[in-house]
Amino acid sequence: MPIVVVGNVFLDIKGFPDNKYIPAGRNAGSVEIVHGGVGRNVVEDIANVELRPRFVSMVDDTAQGDDVLRKLQNHKVDTRFVAQVPDGMGIWLAVFDSTGDIVSSISKRPEMDAMVCMLDEHGDEIFADADSVVIEIDVDKEIVKRVFQYAQKYNKRVYAVVANMSIASQRRDFLQSTDCFVCNAQEAGILFAADFEGWGPEELSEELAARVASARFPSMIVTMGSQGAVYADSKGNRGVCPAKPVRVRDTTGAGDAFCAGVAIGLTYGKSMPEAVDIGSRLASSVITQLENVCPRFLPQELGLDVTVD
Repeated sequence: MPIVVVGNVFLDIKGFPDNKYIPAGRNAGSVEIVHGGVGRNVVEDIANVELRPRFVSMVDDTAQGDDVLRKLQNHKVDTRFVAQVPDGMGIWLAVFDSTGDIVSSISKRPEMDAMVCMLDEHGDEIFADADSVVIEIDVDKEIVKRVFQYAQKYNKRVYAVVANMSIASQRRDFLQSTDCFVCNAQEAGILFAADFEGWGPEELSEELAARVASARFPSMIVTMGSQGAVYADSKGNRGVCPAKPVRVRDTTGAGDAFCAGVAIGLTYGKSMPEAVDIGSRLASSVITQLENVCPRFLPQELGLDVTVD
């Protein structure tokens, strides 16, 4: 049975300077165009652990859309529920500095009506046999409503990831029905109307436990870059997972890989600390390369007792 992922596909246009980035100057460097989008990244990360996820999304009705579908299918992603429509993909333009951090970005979101229609027409087929659901929580609200309705109907656990926290922060009612929500420290600050800049992991872990309990979120994980990640649940459990030390080339997709690892771990019986460690391993493997997704792993490498066809 598959993990179902609901989210968008983007084309990522990424610029890397040859030397130190000068914001107001002209910077020589390289430009890469890769398949991206939070949902697309997460579903390919799951597929790269030799699982067979199912994707609910959209792509363009162009050669670029065909290319996205072909790559996902090559990775054994079930793309039967990906609609191919005009302007079905978003575009993300980003500039990085010499250390691999984003210094500027702008994005164009796609219209998502086709995903609503897909869920209305095939919802039972999509979710009835799912192991769990991962949703990009800031997609259109009608999509989120339908996903949670089907998750409740078939008693499926839902894990949430975010692309735009300004939108996601308005979905607190849905987050209360989410088994685990994953975001970074800056996004957590937006969600809780707080400033966590400069906080250490132990300090943030304690604060997160209090915030999660008062907001009635079942559980939440906050990534902190080189400081690792912290987690807490509504029962008062909390902890810290240190980051894996690696050489950083490009941080794009690290959070998506982290979420994929957490969702995989929690879906297949791991504890929260074990799932966070899996997420950390996948995220670390992403930031050492220019691709937006992790390389291939066998489930057994991550301590998963999952049969692979």
